[in-house]
Amino acid sequence: MGQRKRGAGRLRGYLFGCFCAVLLRSLASAQLRYSISEEVNGGTVVGNIAKDLGLDKSTLKDRKYRAVSSDADPLFHVNENDGILYVSRKIDRETVCSDSSTCMINLKTVLENPLEVHYVRVEVLDINDHSPSFQDNETTLEISESVLPGTRYQLKSAKDPDSGHFSVQHYKLSQNDHFRLEVKDKRNDIKLPILIVQKPLDRETAGSHSLTLTALDGGKPPKSGYMNILINVLDVNDNVPVFSKDVYSVMLNENSPVETTVIQVNATDLDEGPNGEVVYSFSNSVSKNILDLFDINSLTGELTVKGLIDFEDKDEYEIEIQASDKGLAPLTAEKSVVIKIIDLNDNAPEIEVTSFSSSVPEDSRPGTTVALISVNDLDSGLNGKIICSISEEAGFALSASLQDTMFSIVTKSSLDREKKSQYDLTITAKDAGHPSLSSEKTISVVVSDVNDNSPEFLQSPYTFYITEGNEPGAKMFSVKAFDRDENENALISYHVTGEGSKESTLISFLNINSETGDIVAMRQFDFETLKTFRFQVVASDSGTPSLSSNVTVNVFILDQNDNAPVILYPVSSNGSAEGVEEIPRNVNAGHLVTKVRAYDADIGYNGWLLFSLQEVTDHSLFGLDRYTGQIRTLRSFTETDEAEHKLVILVKDNGNVSLSATATVIVKLVEPKEAFAASDVKSAAKDDEDTNVTFYLMITLGSVSVLFIISIIVLIAMQCSKSPDYTSKYLQETNYDGTLCHSIQYRSGDKRYMLVGPRMSIGSTIVPGSHANTLVLPDRRRTSEEVSSCETDIWTHGVSAILKMSNALLGHHFVVGSTPPEQELVSGLSYCS
Repeated sequence: MGQRKRGAGRLRGYLFGCFCAVLLRSLASAQLRYSISEEVNGGTVVGNIAKDLGLDKSTLKDRKYRAVSSDADPLFHVNENDGILYVSRKIDRETVCSDSSTCMINLKTVLENPLEVHYVRVEVLDINDHSPSFQDNETTLEISESVLPGTRYQLKSAKDPDSGHFSVQHYKLSQNDHFRLEVKDKRNDIKLPILIVQKPLDRETAGSHSLTLTALDGGKPPKSGYMNILINVLDVNDNVPVFSKDVYSVMLNENSPVETTVIQVNATDLDEGPNGEVVYSFSNSVSKNILDLFDINSLTGELTVKGLIDFEDKDEYEIEIQASDKGLAPLTAEKSVVIKIIDLNDNAPEIEVTSFSSSVPEDSRPGTTVALISVNDLDSGLNGKIICSISEEAGFALSASLQDTMFSIVTKSSLDREKKSQYDLTITAKDAGHPSLSSEKTISVVVSDVNDNSPEFLQSPYTFYITEGNEPGAKMFSVKAFDRDENENALISYHVTGEGSKESTLISFLNINSETGDIVAMRQFDFETLKTFRFQVVASDSGTPSLSSNVTVNVFILDQNDNAPVILYPVSSNGSAEGVEEIPRNVNAGHLVTKVRAYDADIGYNGWLLFSLQEVTDHSLFGLDRYTGQIRTLRSFTETDEAEHKLVILVKDNGNVSLSATATVIVKLVEPKEAFAASDVKSAAKDDEDTNVTFYLMITLGSVSVLFIISIIVLIAMQCSKSPDYTSKYLQETNYDGTLCHSIQYRSGDKRYMLVGPRMSIGSTIVPGSHANTLVLPDRRRTSEEVSSCETDIWTHGVSAILKMSNALLGHHFVVGSTPPEQELVSGLSYCS
């Protein structure tokens, strides 16, 4: 039972909470109305808006709660701490609402974040602070003695700035026997005093009468005003002018030019002479405002425009026209002319920016409010109907609110500061009149930056060529990234990272300037040790959170001529480049004496060796091939030739600053028998070794065959998985140490080139642009016939490699200028790959 009661209590509490929420929402959207008397002191409380709207007082100050007014000295203000509406200064109702019986003041109160607008109406109640007064303190009437009892004379009415019950309520005439007073009610609560002849006048008995007219308002006690009336009794004039129409009504356009004829009234008098001549004038009841706007021709009765007619000031006028004769005792008649003003579209709409956020983040969601505007047109009807639009700017739209004259500017789509950082929005308000009038207001909205762009490198990847032997600590090259964001979001810092453990040791010798991207090396690079390496540079911005990107940097080391040639043959037992060659004396010209072999660790032209005879005992006996290093006889030997000859061979490379080495060959001439004996001894020694060599040769041939088959399988797999596009511009060949010719292949555009030269190492690079000593090769993107040709080439190279290895194991020498066996096999594979 207790649980049921608690459950029912919770249900009632929930329903009560929902009811309160609905009630508060209804109050928040309703328009508040207060009333206050005029002339109260400044600081008087009008009402508690926050309480009546159900607003949280603790948030009012943060949300900038205020009353919006276009007046420089507003009548009311809102305390942003407690939400109470106060009077700012004394209010004179007659000044604020001079032409209205009910004085209503409309206020707008605004809350920001989120934006809320509430409307408050304050009625200023009238107090009896003015007394009635007449336009003139004294007036004179001339009345014929022949007037009959009941003749009426309209007097000037009294004016009281107060309204309602506190305005003029009745009149009182001083005590007399001949006149009485009657009050006529007109529009807008105007009461006209009418003097009525009560009994016939006798000029001989009394030529004049002095009366006092008192005007009283409805105050308690009432306030009053006085006017003295002097009545002069005239002689007989017994016909009153008569107007031709009972009712005069006319339509008049506002802004009609001065002297425009509005209407012409006409009145006739049956009397003759001056008593029958009619003159026209405005009635004494006509106000000064009407006298400023209209004029009447006293002779013709033509009513014309005198001032500016503005529909927005007043849309209808009722003017009392008086027709009087020229008798000694003029008789008058009055007729009302009703003028209805036609509204013209003469007021352009007015645009007021109530609230405005000059900056909006670029990641703002669609629908974010940027500004709140209100529009107003003083015209009425279609002339006052406003159509509001915004300029054709991508990203913003105009949204109507609950009030017809209130609009909000909201984001329509996502913003991107990098595409456009500022929008000049033009709001156009156009009415529906003919012709239509419009006005514009432009506001500038700045799109503030957020960190939504990662740094971007100018190149990707970077490729740099540096010469070996660089100076440690000197700048080698630099990378550069840019960020499309601004300020801190675009401030970039750089750091280096390796792609794997292979580069980790090398990366430790690199240093990058975190601000400029300049990269220096803290060690020298040696082409013979390292030909190429790569690493990554990471660029990070300073935004929150930070964004980054990386780029791969490929570095190629360029060779310098920093290695002198090394003599491989001849080499003596003590390590010097010196050897002894014995040849028979009876050899013919062209006999190969020996071959000088040399090696240069450099590549390309720096490793291309040339041989020359620096010193020889007899230039006519021996010749040296400058490219191969072969020494041959130039002629047959004679008996007179010396038995021993010394040849000094200079070996130099082809670098810009050439490096060289020398070798000494002693050639001894022996008799043919001695040469044959030496040859037999060598052949016997060699026969002893043939048995062991044959065994090793079989093993070698088998290994090479297996290697060749595996290479074919690898090549087929590479061809199946290979992309038709080639990512490497340079095609590398294996190297062979020595003086034999080698080649390096590379691509430039749609062609492939082969550089032919001595000894090109693996990883060697050639600077593109110089095609000296090159052959144009067919494109590697081959057809099926080329693939077939490639397979044939593999078999050819493979067989050639096996034969050359066999010869090498058997002790045979290669033909000068031929390709080494291991190079032969790799060349076939690399050509097809």
